[in-house]
Amino acid sequence: MKAAEANRPSLAVSELSQNGSFSTSCSISWETPGIVASLPARLEAYLKPVVLAGAMLLAAAAGWTDLRWRCIPNWLTVAALLIGVIANTAVSGLSGLKNSLLGAALGLALLLPFVLLRSLGAGDWKLAGALGAFTGPGLLVDLLLSSILVAGVMAVVLVIYKGRTRQTVRNIGHILISLVTFRLPGTQVSLDNPESLKVPYGVALAFTVVLYGICWKLGVVA
Repeated sequence: MKAAEANRPSLAVSELSQNGSFSTSCSISWETPGIVASLPARLEAYLKPVVLAGAMLLAAAAGWTDLRWRCIPNWLTVAALLIGVIANTAVSGLSGLKNSLLGAALGLALLLPFVLLRSLGAGDWKLAGALGAFTGPGLLVDLLLSSILVAGVMAVVLVIYKGRTRQTVRNIGHILISLVTFRLPGTQVSLDNPESLKVPYGVALAFTVVLYGICWKLGVVA
């Protein structure tokens, strides 16, 4: 309440005088602390698109390396994670630091089971953590869910193109059994299998992030 009153003009009116007449005296003064306090909020709103642009650049670079060399280097993901934490801290202070660390931790935690099952590469795992450092936990969950849909579409197209539908169904069954029994699946669904069809998840995640950034710029998404 005091903060709100600091932004209002103050009005002073004198009381009834002894001879029965009113003597009024009005003075208006603006308190500057309220105006100064609003500047960081405006700066934060201005810099948040810059942080999102950083996430888009990271995703685009990671998607290119994953598509070109089938790997996402550590120097890119680790450096991006640190940059994301620093950028959010600079923009939003302690709350930005907390949000960034939560996003990074959530990204690493959600994809860790798939890395342990050897159905996802370590580079993709680190990319999710780095993106979480930029976006925070809330937006990261939406991006990961959307990227799964994108990766699924890519996988269906690849399976149909290669004529591997029956084998793919069997491999999905092996993965589901492994998740239920908490046991590692066989080598037929491992990334180490040279005959397995590999969908570059980094490309799917990169496409999702870039598409979200474009939609956000156009005002399609909040």
